Amino acid sequence: DTVADNASCGVYVIGEAKADPREFDMTLAGMVVEKNGELYSTATGAAVQGSPANAVAWLANTLGELGIPFLAGEVILSGSQSQLIEVVDGDELVCTIGGLGICRARFSGRSAV
Repeated sequence: DTVADNASCGVYVIGEAKADPREFDMTLAGMVVEKNGELYSTATGAAVQGSPANAVAWLANTLGELGIPFLAGEVILSGSQSQLIEVVDGDELVCTIGGLGICRARFSGRSAV
């Protein structure tokens, strides 16, 4: 499974903003991805095992059975609401997620994904 071994994750962006997942419905949170100003992908949180919280709970339970805890400060990826996006030098991605905000990333150099 590509989610379990992180094979579909070439890069990810982390911002400074914080959000409390109890303050919005992750299942219904809409996501829009634009690539170079054009619509690329749309989805809701339900695209990730029914809810991103389900994916993280599964991981926590599975690792817990093996005696491996989550550690403070670790980045936990729940899975993507979008298919893989190939980028090249100069590409810009803009991702908007309802209840969370907007993330912009411009890529330079060789292909990042």
